[in-house]
Amino acid sequence: MLIVKKFGGTSVADKEKLYNVANRCIEDYKNGNDVILVLSAMGKYTDELVAMAKDINPNPPKREMDMLFTIGEQMSVALMGMVMNDLGVPAISLNAFQVPMRTTSTYGNARLKSIECERIQNELEQRKIVIVTGFQGINKFDDYTTLGRGGSDTTAVALAAALNADACEIYTDVDGIYTADPRKVPKARKLEQITYDEMLELATLGAGVLHNRSVELAKKQGIKLIVRSSLNNTEGTIVKEEDIKMEKTLVSGVAADKDVTRIALIGLKDEPGVAFRLFNHLARHNINVDMITQARGRDNTEDVSFTVSIDNADEAAEIVERHFREYEKLEVAKNMSKVSIVGAGMVSHAGVAAKMFEALYDERINIHLISTSEIRVSVLIDEKHTERAMNAIHEKFKLGE
Repeated sequence: MLIVKKFGGTSVADKEKLYNVANRCIEDYKNGNDVILVLSAMGKYTDELVAMAKDINPNPPKREMDMLFTIGEQMSVALMGMVMNDLGVPAISLNAFQVPMRTTSTYGNARLKSIECERIQNELEQRKIVIVTGFQGINKFDDYTTLGRGGSDTTAVALAAALNADACEIYTDVDGIYTADPRKVPKARKLEQITYDEMLELATLGAGVLHNRSVELAKKQGIKLIVRSSLNNTEGTIVKEEDIKMEKTLVSGVAADKDVTRIALIGLKDEPGVAFRLFNHLARHNINVDMITQARGRDNTEDVSFTVSIDNADEAAEIVERHFREYEKLEVAKNMSKVSIVGAGMVSHAGVAAKMFEALYDERINIHLISTSEIRVSVLIDEKHTERAMNAIHEKFKLGE
């Protein structure tokens, strides 16, 4: 069997943890399996690099940031190679150039285009454990690029797909996918399995266990993901395609995302093309918009509200003020949180949204915006109510049982 294993930064934060990861990989290796290990930067090292860069230049060029970021993963894989050698197991570390891993040229948020597998296959044939840098690639200019935060998950899935691996295991500091973040919802329950679509929604909505692009890629390539703990050997959660044996769960989980800012434009002209002009300006500046709502205002006007990430909030407001003056008032609210429920069974059950709203009403929590899909309902609320909302919704749907 060929197994791809990915370990995050907390799993390789120090010497003891490096040896723990090495021993877990060696166990599979000694059972006759080929092993590819994908690593993130150690601990909070990426955050340290950000702080170092900002101390020198508050607005550093994205290309240079990517050049800087790749240090973290290269350090992790090199040290892991030394650990494997110390334990008497042949291993080799490879970075994005040595594989190579080709990406688009969007610095800071590149997408993988192709992986050339010949070098990795040659090393596996020599019965070596291959240790690969996560999170990074190279573009057409031979510059380093990074895949965005959490991109090591995507690296692992892409390698599993390119090499037709038998399994792709993602190791974290929790032992699987839960119905909610157990640090915020004490009654959260671990799931044995979850569909790609449900996991993709949860990852996009702030669940944080898996990178949403890795789930998207796994679904596209049919790669079965297993989310497991790096701290113990308990069974994890399988992320897979829905099959006839899987009962469609009404609600599988509750997620929250505090990286949200609401921007409201009051008194827009009620005429065709206004919304297009507004969101076209934002799109041309690569501002990603999430939730959108439009309501009738006074005197034949419209009010439009939408959400963006906190990092994009100031730029989005500036773009609106500079390029789009077709409104009476602009409001920016940063202390917001998006709370969501996800479940494959929603599409065939009525009253799910009403039940969620009832839970929030019982807690006297006001809803600012609502967004839905076939398997998701999201609400925008004040950030200070986030954990209370999550627990109330979790209890209302009896997800802990």
